[in-house]
Amino acid sequence: MNKIIIIVLFLFSFTKTNAQGKSWIRINQLGYTLHGIKVAVWCSKDETSISSFSLIDSGTHKIVLTKNAGKNFGVYGPFKNTYRLNFSSFQIRGVYCLKAGKAISPFFKIDKDVYKGTADFCLQYMRQQRSGFNPFLKDSCHTHDGYTLYGPMADSTHIDVSGGWHDASDYLQYSATSANATYHLLMAYRDFKNVFTDEKLANGLDGKNGIADVLDEAKWGIDWLLKMFPRADWMFNQIADDRDHMGMRIPKEDSFYGKGFERPVYFVSGKPQQRGKFMNNTTGSSSTAGKFASAFALAHYLFLKDSVFKITDTRKGYYDKAFEAYNYALKNPGVTQTASVRSPYIYAEDNWVDDMELAAAALHEMVINSPSGTDNGFYMLKAFDYAQQEKITPWLGADTAKHYQWYPFINLGHYELAKQLKSKQSGPGVGYSKKFRDEVWNKADTIIGYYRQGIQLVWNKAKKNAFYRGVPFI
Repeated sequence: MNKIIIIVLFLFSFTKTNAQGKSWIRINQLGYTLHGIKVAVWCSKDETSISSFSLIDSGTHKIVLTKNAGKNFGVYGPFKNTYRLNFSSFQIRGVYCLKAGKAISPFFKIDKDVYKGTADFCLQYMRQQRSGFNPFLKDSCHTHDGYTLYGPMADSTHIDVSGGWHDASDYLQYSATSANATYHLLMAYRDFKNVFTDEKLANGLDGKNGIADVLDEAKWGIDWLLKMFPRADWMFNQIADDRDHMGMRIPKEDSFYGKGFERPVYFVSGKPQQRGKFMNNTTGSSSTAGKFASAFALAHYLFLKDSVFKITDTRKGYYDKAFEAYNYALKNPGVTQTASVRSPYIYAEDNWVDDMELAAAALHEMVINSPSGTDNGFYMLKAFDYAQQEKITPWLGADTAKHYQWYPFINLGHYELAKQLKSKQSGPGVGYSKKFRDEVWNKADTIIGYYRQGIQLVWNKAKKNAFYRGVPFI
């Protein structure tokens, strides 16, 4: 349903311009900030070109700005001519549209607050995808999950893993994507807490509970990760598989898997897995376990630091789980891919050192910010070592990539490591090992340089087309 709504809104926003021929103006539909970059893209499916464009006030219908259209970027996809329409110099609040040739854009807003509320708006999707109790349905689903596969226990052993989030408007559930999403939610609150509000209860229903909604959502994720990692030697990678795609139904009627309403729960074995005719290319456990470790570490750090959840035992649990997950990752270095049955619908993740770099950096931050916590730089050294193994995420600059091949697409480990090193360079370095001070202490700019190289590779591709698209097609 969510996908249908997005498609309808997308089509509606361009109905006006479709009626005007074969040219369109693509805008930022949220609007533009007063002093920020303001660019739209004009594109045409015929040989038409333009030399200028105008900005029109929606109230007076008067032209308030006319500018040269600039460079013709030429062919892009189905379009024969494309231009970037830059009106950044215009800094007056209001509602406007753009006109270039025969094309007229939808109306948009220019104001300082055009992005206000968007952080919380994004959380609506997360709540909509909740498994277990779903606040959109005001009902529960997938409460019978699930039965185990590939673990040290007997296959079909029941384990309670209800909760978490459905994947992407279907009902599959993955530890790797959920742990990554949980980390992003926690990181967003840590770094930008003032943009989030409290309008929902922990269960996602309307109300206030004194906790930012982004943390309620993060805790929904972290509590499910605890279920997917119930003991130090048991970790699970996914619930359900591509049999999920066999038909449309409401979540609580999910019975495609041969055991009533239970669904299969796949163990992180570190070895290739095959259910139908498709074998995945799993080589280890680090890509999934590393994501668990960073999520648990940041959860402990934040919940202890801000005291938002008054559950001491749970906070200690996150601390222990972070180390357990990190150690689980070390047992079988390599990637864990997902399992499929009916089609080659596999999350074909091919890298893992980025996950371990982030995990090590997160462990360092957790330890030094815990009561009596000390770290002589051991985890920072580990993070730096992983950073050297993959300086640039491999998709950067590439034309194509496999499904989830380089997930999570950006290496947050570089960010966390560089940020922590920057903060330490201003201090005396007391308590850190000589090895750390000799090899890593002044390397923040080196790490940042890896980002710069990757961004340059993307920009080298992006600058050649009017949409500035430099990411590969998946």
